[in-house]
Amino acid sequence: MSLTDRLAAARGRSTETMDTPAPSDTSGGGSVPAPASNGPKRKTAAPKGDPFQDLKRVVHQRLVETLGPKLYDAHMTQSELEQQVRLALQTSIADADIPMSSADRTRVSQEIADDILGYGPIEPLLRDPSLSEVMVNSFQDIYVERSGKLVRVDTAFTDEAHLRRTIDKIVSKIGRRVDETSPMCDARLPDGSRVNAIIPPLALDGSKLTIRKFSEDPYTVEDLIGFGTLTRPAANLLEGCVRGRLNILVSGGTGAGKTTTLNVLSSFIPDDERIVTIEDAAELRLVQDHVLRLESRPANIEGKGAVTIRDLVKNSLRMRPDRVVVGEIRDAAALDMLQAMNTGHDGSISTLHANTPRDALARLETMVLMAGMDLPVRAIREQVASAVDLIIQQTRLKDGTRRITAITEIVGMEGDIITTQDVFLFDYAAGLDENGKFKGGLKSMGLRPRFLERLTDHGVHVDPAVFATGGTLR
Repeated sequence: MSLTDRLAAARGRSTETMDTPAPSDTSGGGSVPAPASNGPKRKTAAPKGDPFQDLKRVVHQRLVETLGPKLYDAHMTQSELEQQVRLALQTSIADADIPMSSADRTRVSQEIADDILGYGPIEPLLRDPSLSEVMVNSFQDIYVERSGKLVRVDTAFTDEAHLRRTIDKIVSKIGRRVDETSPMCDARLPDGSRVNAIIPPLALDGSKLTIRKFSEDPYTVEDLIGFGTLTRPAANLLEGCVRGRLNILVSGGTGAGKTTTLNVLSSFIPDDERIVTIEDAAELRLVQDHVLRLESRPANIEGKGAVTIRDLVKNSLRMRPDRVVVGEIRDAAALDMLQAMNTGHDGSISTLHANTPRDALARLETMVLMAGMDLPVRAIREQVASAVDLIIQQTRLKDGTRRITAITEIVGMEGDIITTQDVFLFDYAAGLDENGKFKGGLKSMGLRPRFLERLTDHGVHVDPAVFATGGTLR
């Protein structure tokens, strides 16, 4: 069948579907009523009709038929594959013999190429450097985060099946799966962007896909200073803390920028040290040469073969690491991480979810209890106070910016309580500017941290002027 015949058949099916009347109720009363919804209806604007939808569907099918084996040819480079796909695209669209402007022809070709080579309608969003997150709420309901604000975009998948195919393409590249038996999955894109997918029956209104984008070039400390995330004096102090082998936790809420800060902190580790990174989905991109990257693995379809973060932390201690960097502590792995920090693996860095430094300590204690070792609370707190030296609190403020709002030192124990002191705090009292942005920054509390002696022992010297009071540090 020629491409023109296929296109005509596709149009016929579309018309037939549109003209099909509602089925009649044979029990004697009019048309069958629509089934009642069990929940509130969400208002979603239907995507605008695409006059070339049938053409794209037919050309896509033809390309898959002709290039099918080549799409999975391991010996073909990405550039060679793209060249063959675009050449076949030009031929197929020309064979369709449909009047199209040059702009329409370019757009249709790009959309089909994105579908075959990339991730369909969200591929242009992933290429846009101004976007930090892409959120697919349903096949026709897509939002993005731009400058810390959520914005709906005028793009959509063809249908639920199209969205599911895109999700499968993403997760299958790292050996994971999403189906009815395993309807949730954490994955990553080749550039390190974090992906979460959840499908029915857990997602009631259709499959959901959330992608937290990472910059093609990892952010540096200069970038964070430019964004206002931290100040120059604070950056110099944190660099000294990392080089001085302090154990550091980065605490914050979802989307606060913890992983970005962890990546920047890791860049301060000297090049002559052996670093082991442990993550659920490998996102960190360290610039050093001697880096060993480990990634956890979920259970297979039979419920076996899972390798947890805790398993990897235990194994990493047999790999002669100078530093252990854990992407996030969220369960009983906290106990093994604390033991590593207390048994000669100084300079370890990790993140966890918490709203304040004090909450971070409480959550760390709770996660240690999840290990089921029946340890007394005082013993856990002593372990935490001995292991953790510094907590960096990161917050996503209401103006959409991500700021480090506290740098807190763990001082020790007084009775059964872990004592802390804030070295820097964010100056909320500075207020907002005319654009609703926070004007404040990190402000020294005028306290000299006790860990300065340890830094000196490692040959790291911090200018005492950093801790002087006198306003917000820039």
